[in-house]
Amino acid sequence: MFGYSEEQIAQFGLSWGVGAFMVYMVFIILQLARESKAGRFGTFVLLLGLGFGMVGYLAKGAIKWFMSGIGG
Repeated sequence: MFGYSEEQIAQFGLSWGVGAFMVYMVFIILQLARESKAGRFGTFVLLLGLGFGMVGYLAKGAIKWFMSGIGG
C-alpha cells in the first residue's frame, strides 16, 4: 500500500500508533482524575494504578533497545 510493505506498516503502527494510544490513555486518566476531583494524591494513585501497564511496555522497549546495543 502506497509503496510500503506490510512489515513497514506494522512497524510504524507498533512504534507510533501504540505511543499515540498511550498518550491518549494518559489524557483519559487525567480527565478522570479531574472530573472526580481526586486531588494531587488521588491523581498520583490513578496514574500509578491505571498507568502501570504503560510503564511495563516502556521498560520492555528500553530493555530491548539496551540489549540490542550491547549484543549487536
